[in-house]
Amino acid sequence: MKFAIALDDAFTRHQTPPGHPERPDRILSIASNLRAWERFSELQLVEPSPAQEGWLQAVHSPKHIQKVRATAGRPHSQLDPDTHTGPESWQTALLAAGSTVHLLEMVLSREASSGFALVRPPGHHAESRRIMGFCLFNNIAVAAQWAIRQQGLKRVAVVDFDVHHGNGTQEIFEERPDVLYLSTHQHPLYPGTGMWEEQGVGKGKSATVNFPIGPGKGNGFYLSLFDEFAIPILARFHPQAILVSAGYDAHRDDPLANMNLDEAGFGELAARLNRLARETCGGRILYVLEGGYNLQALSSSVRRTIEVTLDESAPAMKGSQTDEYDAYRQRARQALLGNWGSFG
Repeated sequence: MKFAIALDDAFTRHQTPPGHPERPDRILSIASNLRAWERFSELQLVEPSPAQEGWLQAVHSPKHIQKVRATAGRPHSQLDPDTHTGPESWQTALLAAGSTVHLLEMVLSREASSGFALVRPPGHHAESRRIMGFCLFNNIAVAAQWAIRQQGLKRVAVVDFDVHHGNGTQEIFEERPDVLYLSTHQHPLYPGTGMWEEQGVGKGKSATVNFPIGPGKGNGFYLSLFDEFAIPILARFHPQAILVSAGYDAHRDDPLANMNLDEAGFGELAARLNRLARETCGGRILYVLEGGYNLQALSSSVRRTIEVTLDESAPAMKGSQTDEYDAYRQRARQALLGNWGSFG
């Protein structure tokens, strides 16, 4: 089995205005980097395929879907202050969501060992009834719901390490106990959600876990957080598949945020998630592209994520135990105690 990727020029056809950070060059940069890599032949390229409308309807309202469909063929539409479309954005968004489902199907059926949906537009800000934050359809939510409805999965984990909180994914699943949504994100920062207190609603209580992080944190802080909290929580949930909203805008060179991760740090996060997937769900893990707006940082971080997954690399870096992290640890323990018990 090979590592499957969705990576195609079709994902450059979603056009945004000049100077917009979520631009077609993101895909072109990733493609150039991977095609120049000596291990590119180890990857299985998967042809893009559109989402069925029923898959979209399972997580988005008819009005939401129609609003995106209405942009087809129009030179330019602005759907919210940050979210723009061009004449082919509708079709591209269908391919982004559909290709994510297709890759997940390959991973679940063992046709692929694991995979990465290198698609755009991204999705984690798209709510069930709201287009926002560069996102038209919530690609990872569509795939998670498809796995539950069509494949009979009972527990799906969505891990979101994008620097922005995935308000859309949280909103779609916050009343559900069968989808664990776990997010690490800079705060304060757009969209302003993802506080400690947001822990799910009703039957979904405890199945939403947020780690708001102050600016400036780097590899050591993130790795300690994953080792002490994120990975144990995911293990306790015992998912049957892990989907990762892989945004690389927490990179130190990204223009839209103020975090200090680098390629090595993202690789270490992936190594921890991959090991957890092997231990809990037979290695069934799928990465789905979200943010990341410095082209070099984005493409090199994507490649590092794939590299550690191909090699089944064990985590090599340790977290950092600073006074700053110790204070955060105490806050996290307090916030999680009621739903997840004690840590450490």
